[in-house]
Amino acid sequence: MSVITTEIRQTAEEGGPQIHPLWVRVTHWVNAVAMILMIMSGWQIYNASPLFPFVFPPSITLGGWLAGALLWHFAAMWLFVVNGLVYLVLGIVTGRFRRKFFPISPRQLAADIKAALTFRLSHDDLSVYNAVQKLLYLGVIIAAFVAVLSGLSIWKPVQLQTLTALFGGYDFARYVHFAAMAAIVGFLVVHVLLAVLVPKSLRAMIIGR
Repeated sequence: MSVITTEIRQTAEEGGPQIHPLWVRVTHWVNAVAMILMIMSGWQIYNASPLFPFVFPPSITLGGWLAGALLWHFAAMWLFVVNGLVYLVLGIVTGRFRRKFFPISPRQLAADIKAALTFRLSHDDLSVYNAVQKLLYLGVIIAAFVAVLSGLSIWKPVQLQTLTALFGGYDFARYVHFAAMAAIVGFLVVHVLLAVLVPKSLRAMIIGR
């Protein structure tokens, strides 16, 4: 952490091109908090009626019991939805999504996956996403959409019966919701690991440069 702090101080003093504008950094950290709250409270909700022959340890859940977890989950969900809409609208209106996420070339993706697996993927220019990053970021956005919609279909299966039917019914929607959560958790693990391996990426998401 001291290395990161030193880099942040040096970069702030030296200046440099902006990598992430303020709105990206604010929505990123708000989303991070909302996601963690939703995942931990969601694990507590899952424990009340497990889909699989395991439960999550109480030490990594939030809410203490089913009703408490539901309160945390819905509160974090609205924060995530509102903040996510701000992120999506600004990402589309400013053209950031088009510049950062597209195009994704299958050939470049294969090359970047090979480079990532052999620890040769370059992170010299943080302003340009490689094909693996583009795919992961688009993938987690889609997973978040599926998580929110499947969650709504589970929450209000009568009022939103059409949405619930699109997910194959209440029971199957629970499996879809769990799969979306697992995809998001997998993304977060890789995301945090890369931030540790490439500290300047964390610095850029804090001060923008």
